[in-house]
Amino acid sequence: MTPNAMSRGARRSSPRSRPRPTLRQLEYLLAVAEALSFRAAAVACHVSQPALSEQVRLLEEQLGVRLLERDKRRVALTAAGTHVVERARAVLGEVDTLVEAAVGHGGPLAGPLALGAIPTVAPYLLPRLLQASRTAHPRLRLVLREAQTAALLESLRAGRLDAALLALPVAPAGLASVPLCDDPFLLAVPAGHRLDVRGPARLADLKREDVLLLEDGHCLREQALELCARAGAREQDDVTATSLGTLVRLVGEGLGVTLLPALARDELGCAAPGVRVREFRAPAPKRTLGLVWRAASARASDFLALAETLRAGLPAGVTARI
Repeated sequence: MTPNAMSRGARRSSPRSRPRPTLRQLEYLLAVAEALSFRAAAVACHVSQPALSEQVRLLEEQLGVRLLERDKRRVALTAAGTHVVERARAVLGEVDTLVEAAVGHGGPLAGPLALGAIPTVAPYLLPRLLQASRTAHPRLRLVLREAQTAALLESLRAGRLDAALLALPVAPAGLASVPLCDDPFLLAVPAGHRLDVRGPARLADLKREDVLLLEDGHCLREQALELCARAGAREQDDVTATSLGTLVRLVGEGLGVTLLPALARDELGCAAPGVRVREFRAPAPKRTLGLVWRAASARASDFLALAETLRAGLPAGVTARI
């Protein structure tokens, strides 16, 4: 081998002689990049802030590049940091895929599965799923998280969740989904209201009505706003709620009408005195719920089996999608 060839070989092999970042260091870096706060990242990672900061410092030292700009007021990614974070996310995603593939060899729906759900689904489907999965999939250990759509999608992409129950469609690339059910909207009105009558409601009945909605961030709010626009209804913009239960109670106080998903009818239809719930005339406005996961996941067959378990436990009034 010529000296030049030996030199080229040495240059090619030199990166392998450097200490390799640990997966934990990459996880800490991603946590800081997402929170833009060392304190919040340490809380999310269940570690002390000094320990997290030291690991990020060591990562920068090992890579020989500044990844973060920080002072007493803010944390920001450098250009190099942005590139490394993107690669770190990909690396951790591949590791998750490796783990999923290994878990899959233990049999269908075995081991831990981190599942997220939006707040307008979680209280009404997850208890049913837990009960059904104990019988149908006794080796499955569900780890559950309730959060709004944007947070769940970010957790899916980052590998903190395996799958999520969301309203379809979802826009981000790299995700796969399967529809579970059509969830019709219902009209909840105060007793004695002009819309407190027998028979199915029409969307046009909402014209010029004040409609109570959830606060920003809930996908159900966006769907309800679209229906209000079609009906010529008004948002009751001086009152918003953080949950469907609060909306129902506000209706009972006579503050306006609201739209509820049929999924929540059994739990919320009679949750407050003075509330009447009506169905809409066919074809009723509805949302479609589905199970979403990373398209690259090796556990797609598990998620399809989980979807079947979910469909089998749907409450009355919600139509399964096959």
